[in-house]
This record gives sequence, structure tokens and C-alpha cells, in this order.
Amino acid sequence: MKKELNGEAPRPGRGERIAQSHGRKEKKQRGARRKLGLTTPDLVLLSLLAERPMHGYQANLELERREIRDWAGISRPQVYYSLEKLARAGLIRGSETGEPAAGPERSAFESSAKGKAALAAALEREEWATQRERPAFLTWVALSWQARPGVFEKQIERRREFLAKEVLREKEVLASILEEVGHPYHEAVWMVGFVIEQFEMELEWLKKVARELPKRGRAQRPDYALGQV
Repeated sequence: MKKELNGEAPRPGRGERIAQSHGRKEKKQRGARRKLGLTTPDLVLLSLLAERPMHGYQANLELERREIRDWAGISRPQVYYSLEKLARAGLIRGSETGEPAAGPERSAFESSAKGKAALAAALEREEWATQRERPAFLTWVALSWQARPGVFEKQIERRREFLAKEVLREKEVLASILEEVGHPYHEAVWMVGFVIEQFEMELEWLKKVARELPKRGRAQRPDYALGQV
């Protein structure tokens, strides 16, 4: 009371000090998470190393076996960069394995408890479920009215041939996944099945576009947007 009268601020009580300390700690943790900035390669590695410890080359081989580039943009150098980054952050830790390392690789890694928690938190982000793709082929369709005569038909056929080959390839992948996991209720089965259905649906759409192409025409009301300003 005397300090207040003398113009001095009162010292915070124990509860206030704990709350302030907790607030500073949370702010520091949030800043660390933002600074860490877990990328897609980081998250994929955390998930893979949660299955079992692996050397860097083993992780690369396993990701290639799982057709990683069909569902995530990760290069071989990115895998090694992510391993170093995650190790520095304490999200993965060295682990002993009975398998020999290849070349200079001496350490096998596995996800730490901190790493598993960071992955679980990242999987709660809203943007996973609220983004849409921007397929390059749709961009091409939007610009295709500027193409030379005959190019539209040629590109449609190229796309059709590509998708037909991809459907066959994905069906082979699906068969191998089913043989490996032993049942159809697995995320890999759902993922590949979804891709196959997407490709097959686009093939049907391409047939529709090809049928309607002779009727293609310019907009009948090109000044419509100007009247909305």
C-alpha cells in the first residue's frame, strides 16, 4: 500500500508471476514452432521413422518403393536435409540397428517423442482439408483458345494416353499394396484407389470434351463483366 502511495507499482503475487512465466514459455514455444517451420519432407520423414529406425539411404529407398513422388514432392537431397534439420531440433534421435550402414552413413534415426508430438500437431492444421489443387492441364485448357489449329485435339489425345497408362500403373501398385498389407482398409489402399478413380473420371470427362469440341465457341456476351463494375 505504501509503495502504491509513493508511486511504485506493486509487486505481482505468486499466482501472477506463475501466469506470466507460463505465458512467456508458451510464447517462446510458439516462436520456436514458427521458426522450425516443418515442411512436407519433414513430416513424411517423421512419419516414416516412427515405424522403425532407418539410415538415410534406407529412408530414401523405402520412400521410392512407396512411390513417394506420386503423393508428395520430395527429392533425395531433401530427405537428407530434413534428417539433419529434424536431428538438430531433437525431433528424431540416433538409434542402434542390426543393419549395416552404407558408405559414410553411420547413424540410424527414429522419431522421438517430441517429433511424434510435432507431427501429430501438424496433422491438425486446417489447411490440409481446405486447399484445392491447380492441375496444370486445367490451366492449359483455360489458355487453349490461343493454341494453333489442331493442337487442342492433339493435347486431348496425349492426355488420354497418359491417363490410360497411369491407371494401369496405379492398378499394379494397388495390387502390390493389397498383397503387402493383407486387407483393403489401409490408408495406402484408399490413396491409390482415389487416384485411380480420379484418373478414370477424367478419362470420361475427356470423352465428353472431345464430343463437344465441334460446338466450341467464344463467349456470347463478352461485355457482361464490364456491366457489373
